[in-house]
Amino acid sequence: MELLFCSSNEKKKVEIQHKIGSEFNIINLNDVGFTGDIDETAETFAGNALIKATFGYETYGKPCFSDDSGLEVEALNNAPGVYSARYAGEPKSDVRNMDKLLEALNGIENRKACFKTVLSFIDTNGLVHYFEGKIEGIITKEKRGNQGFGYDPIFIPNGFDKTFAELSLEEKGKISHRALAVEKFIEHLKNEISN
Repeated sequence: MELLFCSSNEKKKVEIQHKIGSEFNIINLNDVGFTGDIDETAETFAGNALIKATFGYETYGKPCFSDDSGLEVEALNNAPGVYSARYAGEPKSDVRNMDKLLEALNGIENRKACFKTVLSFIDTNGLVHYFEGKIEGIITKEKRGNQGFGYDPIFIPNGFDKTFAELSLEEKGKISHRALAVEKFIEHLKNEISN
C-alpha cells in the first residue's frame, strides 16, 4: 500500500520507512513534485499535523499522514513548542535554532525538556486518526554528534548518556517521540488490513 507522507523532509521519510517496513511504501511531497510550503497556522501539534495531512489528502487523493513535532523546554515555559522549526526565524535553520535555545538556557540549571510528536492520518475513507509520542530528556550545554536533524545534537533522552545525534538510526528508531507515534500508527494500519 502506498501512503503519502505530507513532508519534504527526506531524513524523516527514511526514519519512518525504516520503522514501517516494506509492507507500506512511503512517498513524500518531493516524490509527487510539490515544492511549495504548507502554512502551519495552528496553535497545537495536532492542528498543524492535520493541516498538512488534509492538504495531501485533498490534493493528491491518497491516504495521507503528516506529523508535527517539537521540543518543549520546561524552564522556557515549554518553548519553542509548535514554533520549534522556526524558533530563530526565517529561513529555517537547525543551527540558528539550537544556538538561540542554548543562549536562552545560558546560566539556567533546569535543563529538562521533552520531544513530542503528533501524527495525523487520513485513511482511504477520509477518516482522521491521531497518534502521539513523547520522550523526556535534558538539553546539553553544547552540540554533540552529527546524526539526525533539528535539535538532536543538544537533546539527551532520559536513561542515555548520548544525544539523539550521537545515536545510530537503529537506536533512535527504538525510542524517539516520532518512533513511538509511528509504532501506534503501524499498529493501526496492520489492524485495518487484517479487518
